[in-house]
Amino acid sequence: MHSTYETVEDAYLTELRSTYLGASFRNAPRGFPSRERLGAGFLVRQPVQRHVALPGRRSNLVFNFAEALWYLSGSADLELVAHYAPSMRKYSSDGATLTGTAYGPRIFDYRGTGLDQWRSVIDVLADDPDSKRAVVQIFHPGELREPANIDVACTLALQFMLREGQLHAVGFMRANDAYRGMVSDVFSFTFLLEMLARQLGVEVGSYVHQVGSLHVYDSDAPLVERVLREGADDTGPERFPTMPAGDNWPHVRDVLRIEAQLRTDRLRLGPAALRALDLPRYWQDVIGLFELHRQLTFEAGTDRELLDELPPLYRRMMLCRWPRTAADQEVSA
Repeated sequence: MHSTYETVEDAYLTELRSTYLGASFRNAPRGFPSRERLGAGFLVRQPVQRHVALPGRRSNLVFNFAEALWYLSGSADLELVAHYAPSMRKYSSDGATLTGTAYGPRIFDYRGTGLDQWRSVIDVLADDPDSKRAVVQIFHPGELREPANIDVACTLALQFMLREGQLHAVGFMRANDAYRGMVSDVFSFTFLLEMLARQLGVEVGSYVHQVGSLHVYDSDAPLVERVLREGADDTGPERFPTMPAGDNWPHVRDVLRIEAQLRTDRLRLGPAALRALDLPRYWQDVIGLFELHRQLTFEAGTDRELLDELPPLYRRMMLCRWPRTAADQEVSA
């Protein structure tokens, strides 16, 4: 039976501790020593509360949103996601695209076949709300044909099930880094769950995260120990904002267009300009995060007024990740 948690942060702290302190195996895939649990899984009752705001973890909320939106863009281009996580460039074989890590093309144009799995899920659930066939396939066996392939999809599939007016999801992963990757993966998958639920006009149900190999690399041991030592932050009870009801696809397209302009420093947004955007407040705040990242990247500091405009949770996570707002500060995932 899965362990059950209210929020993603609850799950993260406990599952990280279990993996680091109670690992069943020691192994070293590709020469990297790690501690490992096999067949790990857990359920989150409130997956909209997808943030991990533990001070010791210093999660990169801007990257979390960027990665989820990159999936929704359907693109394999490296630039969007690597701007917010430069370390991802090392997984690109051509310096321009990602293959296994780029889930967007697999969701919306599976391996160039024109198969839109997002649309298929909607059609399956419309035809039979009780169906168990609403599955988005990510991993492809062809990825294993190249032994030198450094970018093999970690995710096998996402399954969506409509039960009693709520949309539930299960994420199946062949492998997951309990310290690093689990934060962003669960963020993205629960983001996709909420996006789909809003499009279907139903409530968000639970999320189950199922992993073949949940592991912690020895190189991250000091960082893991810091997180476990500090534990939860009782001073941060803020809630993660809820996505607007209805079809959010028009808003996502606008956000992606504006993000591209901010990322290349072709647009600058102060608080007044941000609130003048023809977008719901939820999506304005996402753009506000990208604008603050633009300031950290291209300018000598950040606009404190803009920072104060954001939801308290976003503000706290930004200050935790980047406590100094200097232009030479490293911005990475």
